[in-house]
Amino acid sequence: MSEQHTYRVIVRGTWEGLTEESRSRLLAEAADHGMASMRFTEEGSLSYEASPLKHFSMRYVVVSDAADSEEMAGAIAEDRAETTLRGLGHGFRDLRSTVTDLDTMKINRKSRTRR
Repeated sequence: MSEQHTYRVIVRGTWEGLTEESRSRLLAEAADHGMASMRFTEEGSLSYEASPLKHFSMRYVVVSDAADSEEMAGAIAEDRAETTLRGLGHGFRDLRSTVTDLDTMKINRKSRTRR
């Protein structure tokens, strides 16, 4: 059995070819997809600004074989984003991802000073 790593992936993209219905729905739901909605989940969380309605990001948690590397985690998250956005009927382009491997991330802790 291979080692599993947990990755946090941010997928960014640009809205494109939005229908009037899609644009109206995104604008109506914009308050639910602002800064407060930014969470890393397996299903993904969508965030975007209503004005201008141009770019978006989706945050994912991906658990994958460590041997598959960060590149595979990014591809998995981008595939999830495409599936979700197509399912919602939203047009998009230029997906790109940023991946952080939580299992190899170094945490710098401030040392306690003794008094």
